[in-house]
Amino acid sequence: MNNFHAVCPDGREPACRPFARLPEPRALGLGLASSAPVPGDQACFALWKKYAMLPNIQRHSLLVARIATELARRAAEKGFAVNVSQVRASALLHDIAKSYCVRHGGSHAQLGGGWVVAETRNYAVAQGVMLHVHWPWPLPEGAGICALPFFVIYADKRVRHDSCVSLAERYEDLLERYGHSEAARQGIRASYEQGRNIERALSAQLGWALHEDSFDCGRLVQ
Repeated sequence: MNNFHAVCPDGREPACRPFARLPEPRALGLGLASSAPVPGDQACFALWKKYAMLPNIQRHSLLVARIATELARRAAEKGFAVNVSQVRASALLHDIAKSYCVRHGGSHAQLGGGWVVAETRNYAVAQGVMLHVHWPWPLPEGAGICALPFFVIYADKRVRHDSCVSLAERYEDLLERYGHSEAARQGIRASYEQGRNIERALSAQLGWALHEDSFDCGRLVQ
């Protein structure tokens, strides 16, 4: 067991890994029981407005959704059991509570997951929101990586503000902004390593050199 449970990857939110001692979920956003419909873009935008999402977080969320949707579509084309609309909705809503927590504190992932359950009753979509900061269990092997939470986690880690960057650039920015203590820096580095492992695993399954793709304009990421 590691020793940075109390530090989030951005160095700000305490106790961001409360799920580490729980059994690993069996259904990674694929088979979660839910009769609720998946919220479309306009429904997600209405929730942005309801929860007063700041404009910069809206722009960030749009790009995260673009990347996560591309990943999910590629996985579906290759035969993986992926619900693309669920992935997109989860990515659009992943920071639904960020503006509130910037103002008042708290875990935006946990609060956002709760809000999404309350608003949509779609537990698969909420799962991606709740777990987008950090996956607290061992990563699944093989095809198991092609599941909703990992598309959202990876997409979020590739977007700095509203620009697509490499994982290294993203985490250099986090270290500069939030690495004010050794504990914070340790948490950020651990999150970076997890992001790299997800990137490698997704690339292998999708046949796609993700580290080279900028997603938004087709140029290679330096």
